[in-house]
Amino acid sequence: MIPVHAAGLLYPISGFAVGVLVGMTGIGGGSLMTPLLILLFGVSPATAVGTDLLVAAATKTAGTAVHGFTGTVDWRIVGRLAAGSMPTTALTLFALSRLDLASPVAHHLITVVLGCALFTSAFVLIFRGRIMARYGERFAALAPQRRFWLTVATGATLGVLVPISSVGAGALGATALLLLYPRLPVARIVGSDIAHAVPLTLIAGIGHWALGSINWDLLGALLLGSLPGIVAGSYAATRVPDAALRLVLAVTLIAAGGRLIF
Repeated sequence: MIPVHAAGLLYPISGFAVGVLVGMTGIGGGSLMTPLLILLFGVSPATAVGTDLLVAAATKTAGTAVHGFTGTVDWRIVGRLAAGSMPTTALTLFALSRLDLASPVAHHLITVVLGCALFTSAFVLIFRGRIMARYGERFAALAPQRRFWLTVATGATLGVLVPISSVGAGALGATALLLLYPRLPVARIVGSDIAHAVPLTLIAGIGHWALGSINWDLLGALLLGSLPGIVAGSYAATRVPDAALRLVLAVTLIAAGGRLIF
């Protein structure tokens, strides 16, 4: 564990690495940075989540601009996700306001939810080929209305998970969209997921600000690296084959989940 005051350049370097992964795969903020802050830098779970949410809001705004310029955002999907996530985010923040975020109970809640979310996402992604082979036609044949409501439900689920663990806006969101929209290119799934994460992480981050779980010095250091990182990763996303993107996503989730739990 590296003490916060001794981290130095490791914060912006970590931010850059995570930013590249976010731009390429749509994940990385909560799935990698939050456990990194908790386990390597010794940041408390609530502060790691809150600070990372605002980092994600800033970096994914930059990523959305790049993906929007390259035409890899489906704004229809973004709107459907937001219709579900905005109300549940507000309700979850209200529930968190009734807890002591510095308590062992809150710490345990955050780490358990984070670890479970990472491994669940990794499992689904690793076996995506088999899942799609078995259920691909069923997902592709979904009626438009059912696909609409499943997308809204996905957003609602993310609205609960993200304020608690900062995971979901990329890791679970991208996986769910891959299943719900199997005919879309991965780069377009990533772009849409990143675009939806902007309002989701911003609102959740502001909520944590109100709860006092933001480290502003840490936030600035992470942004110094993550902003250029996500721009570089977003441009690379349109140039990397779909299979490579899925591999990066799976390896990242497994590494983060294993580091957190073990």
